[in-house]
Amino acid sequence: MNAQHEQEVTPGVLTGIGIGPGDPELITLKGLKAIQSAPVLAYPAPEHGESLARQIVAPHLDGHHIEICMRMPMVTARFPAREVYDWAAVEIATHLDAGRDVACLCEGDPFVYGSFSFLFARLVETHSVNVIPGVSSITACAAAVSAPLATRNDVLSVVPATLDETALASHLELVDAAAVIKVGRHLGKVRAVLEGLGLTQHAHYVERATMSAQRSLPLAEFSGESAPYFSMILVHKRGLAWN
Repeated sequence: MNAQHEQEVTPGVLTGIGIGPGDPELITLKGLKAIQSAPVLAYPAPEHGESLARQIVAPHLDGHHIEICMRMPMVTARFPAREVYDWAAVEIATHLDAGRDVACLCEGDPFVYGSFSFLFARLVETHSVNVIPGVSSITACAAAVSAPLATRNDVLSVVPATLDETALASHLELVDAAAVIKVGRHLGKVRAVLEGLGLTQHAHYVERATMSAQRSLPLAEFSGESAPYFSMILVHKRGLAWN
């Protein structure tokens, strides 16, 4: 065997792993195996402070990973985050080209408003990429409320609270049920739209689903004027999906 063949390296595989909404016990068995077997661990983090994604998997880590921390600026403009994803894609590609598998953590599900989507787009055409689905915050919030999101022929929509009032109202008018995500500082706007549609009494507010600080109550009973980043409002026009 010549030296060229001896030096050939089998490229590593990038796996985007949905790690669920916060409770470490909601990581799937397949996701956990992928995390524990990969030599490299990548995860998003705020510009300052600890990574929620890493905190979720921390009980399952043994210290053997090379870690790539992707610190995201919490701003609405896309360009700063784009630069971070560009940098992270290069870092991850370096490990993949050296033959090391990379496990990339993503809160919730990678392909449901997941941050991994942006790395996937940058690397899927040049490297082998797998995706392991996870429990999304939408289904976790439904469990917290103890009410189905939808039944039978219901039309269910996922509506970002970042839309303007007119767009929010238009989407909510067309469906039987909705999960209004990214509530945060848009709480007042969402309240006003739901009130205008006569849906306040059919709406539930949930924050930090499955985490130790989980909070769930009817929206009409929530007196706060703002909401944390990890918050959502579920609404069903029949009140309960089985009615």
